[in-house]
Amino acid sequence: MKNFKSAILIVLSATTLSCGTYFNQPVDVQEARIGESTDVTKTLKNLPLPQEPVVVGVYNFRDLTGQYKPSDVGSTFSTAVTQGATSILIKALEDSRWFTPIERENIGNLLNERNIIRSTRQEYQGSSTNQPQVPPLLYAGILLEGGIVSYDTNIITGGMGARYFGVGGSTQYRQDRITIYLRAISTSSGKILKNVYISKTILSQAVDVSLYKYVSFQRLLEVESGFTRNEPVQLAVKEAIEKGVESLIVEGLKDNLWSTQDEAIAQELIDRYDEEQEEAELTELYNRKLTERNPSGYFEVDFGASLLSGDYSDNSPGFMGRIGYTQQFTPSFSVGIAGNFFELSNNGSFQEQFAGIDLNAQFKLLPEDNITPFVYGGPGYIFSLASDTPEDLSTSFFKVQYGAGIEYFISDNIGLKIFGDHNLTFSDEVDYTVNGKRDDFYFNFGAGINFYFGN
Repeated sequence: MKNFKSAILIVLSATTLSCGTYFNQPVDVQEARIGESTDVTKTLKNLPLPQEPVVVGVYNFRDLTGQYKPSDVGSTFSTAVTQGATSILIKALEDSRWFTPIERENIGNLLNERNIIRSTRQEYQGSSTNQPQVPPLLYAGILLEGGIVSYDTNIITGGMGARYFGVGGSTQYRQDRITIYLRAISTSSGKILKNVYISKTILSQAVDVSLYKYVSFQRLLEVESGFTRNEPVQLAVKEAIEKGVESLIVEGLKDNLWSTQDEAIAQELIDRYDEEQEEAELTELYNRKLTERNPSGYFEVDFGASLLSGDYSDNSPGFMGRIGYTQQFTPSFSVGIAGNFFELSNNGSFQEQFAGIDLNAQFKLLPEDNITPFVYGGPGYIFSLASDTPEDLSTSFFKVQYGAGIEYFISDNIGLKIFGDHNLTFSDEVDYTVNGKRDDFYFNFGAGINFYFGN
């Protein structure tokens, strides 16, 4: 019964990870509906109106990747991305209200139809001079070119799972990435006015839970549940193209290629776009947020537990506290000094409080990331705080420590960390007992906070 309750909890927790997917499973034929919108679609429709819409022509916005859908059962001739990106771009231009798109993708069909109109009028109206003429075609002041330049599959894959006594679950995920370029070209001079670059990740996710258990003699209970969710590639292409149109509009406002009816709102758009560009420059692949940090140093306050490994077998953790200062020489390398207080104990046989000082060199592996692993090591010195220590044994020890941890920056000046280190005392007298040839040592495990200054 306990395992059955655990299975129910796992099922509930898994389904709540994506309730919208799990509780909207297709069980009947669905009617046609108006296509889905993205968040960028709403942004485009809420842009301020231009002084005058710009007439643009789009001949072809092609799939330049040349990729086909991967298949485990053989070759396939179905393309990985949509071949209708031109239609998506024209719709985005229309939604923005900043452009008047004209037909250029199938201009041959348009010209043929206009010729049919002329020939029909001549046939039925003769060569009268009052015959109405076919109105002239609009010509584009700007051409929009570009295309889908890459579709990278499996840039990140991973998952996790666990099973205990027939109860378990697992999750898997995969990320793909699509990239587009969009450029505006002046038809009068051929000059490339603007060129924007947009990328969008595509997420695929699978979650399943199961229970496989004998509940009684010859009675087997088997329960399975799960879902798989794949972000539609067409919606990813649509969002990327719409973001490209938005970026093209704002960059055109910055360079006075066109103007809006409300200059105050235009400046707000430009400021927000500049902030987004700065953030994009500090964001690497896999959505890593990079920040250039070069502080003068930081103060640290740490708390945790110390665990002795000595001559007694039943050791128990004791309190550990530390405060220190670290001088930063480069974003990756620093040297620090710290004073610490800790307790080493054994259940009933040994309990002693110590104080000490550590000198460490530290190296951060990813100094510009918000989450960075670090390693450190150096010499130290500890001494006992007890007044009734044995006279024939040492009460102070030189040592060497080394350790590792992970730090998370909640702001540019504050970092939270967890760590663990190994302290070698080179003595068998730390627990006041000499037994065998192995020296005593202890571990520190804890968490702390770093306060940076002089960034």
